[in-house]
Amino acid sequence: MPEIKDLKEKARKLRMDILETIAGAGSGHPGGSLSCVEILIGLYFYKLKHDPKDPSWDGRDRFVMSKGHASAALYATLAACGYFPKEELKNYRKFGGMLQGHVYSGVPGVEFSTGSLGEGLSVANGMALGAKIKKKDFKVYCLLGDGEMQEGQVWEAAMTAAQHKLDNLCAIVDFNGVQQNGPVSKVKNEEPIAAKMKDFGWNVLDIDGHDIASVIKALDSFGSVKGKPAFIVARTIKGKGVSFMEGNPKWHGKAPDKEELSRALEEISGAKI
Repeated sequence: MPEIKDLKEKARKLRMDILETIAGAGSGHPGGSLSCVEILIGLYFYKLKHDPKDPSWDGRDRFVMSKGHASAALYATLAACGYFPKEELKNYRKFGGMLQGHVYSGVPGVEFSTGSLGEGLSVANGMALGAKIKKKDFKVYCLLGDGEMQEGQVWEAAMTAAQHKLDNLCAIVDFNGVQQNGPVSKVKNEEPIAAKMKDFGWNVLDIDGHDIASVIKALDSFGSVKGKPAFIVARTIKGKGVSFMEGNPKWHGKAPDKEELSRALEEISGAKI
């Protein structure tokens, strides 16, 4: 069990890496990347069985980043884990570069290309069902966005997972409350999201997605209920850590300029953890 304070420091550094990566590219999605940082920290530095030196290791847990536009967050996490040199982040969204704007399976550590929203949970279902058929003991995790949850395919996949009793599958929704066109509640209200997923046959937990201890506790509880897939509603803040980005749909898909980047990094570096 790593120290919570160490994981919080990793989260701080990860936010800075994300912002510098997006600013360097001049494009990207900072809002939804910053909101899922603690979730990725809990997964990659605590829960997941994975090996950066052997990304194709058969015994690894599988992770599908369904909200593929938040690629900067996943790439920065993979670089921090040692899947590829951190310097590669400078080539993010560059022509001919490995790190494509949406999550790309050509990157070491990435299981599946995502970005066309709504597809990731279906893919995770297939991985989890395949594990059961082949009697493999790896777990499958899938991170969705709350705006993405408006996609019909997500709810078809939710029914499928419950139907097949995929208790080796854990889906997490980064519920930051804001999508590209404004508040999720105003575009297509999903609440009560936890009650709906329970009705669909999932074991559901509702947590503070920025409290690393809560994230770890939720991940540890995954698998405690047999015969049901797990669903974690992680309540987060879009643009978390940067005051002028928090809760602002403008920062769904806008890169900070030099002055904005400087202000953002100063805020994050000076924040108490």
